[in-house]
Amino acid sequence: MNAAKLGSHCPDRAGHMPIVKFTQLARFSDACGAEIPRWMRKTMEGFGDDNEAIQAFGLDIVTQLCERLLAGGAPGLHF
Repeated sequence: MNAAKLGSHCPDRAGHMPIVKFTQLARFSDACGAEIPRWMRKTMEGFGDDNEAIQAFGLDIVTQLCERLLAGGAPGLHF
């Protein structure tokens, strides 16, 4: 249901979760039924246990996504 129909007057915000570890992201996506895009999963699997590389990759991806959302008219973001 739409939040406005429930009486909320707050604008919707696109929510983002930082990528810290691939296993953590995979567990979270499995739990909520979200799918990690294949290209993203393969890239992160290629980093193995290098959490620093995974975090840098995740930062690049989330930054690009946020820029696209804001350019497309999203009223704001939340992390």
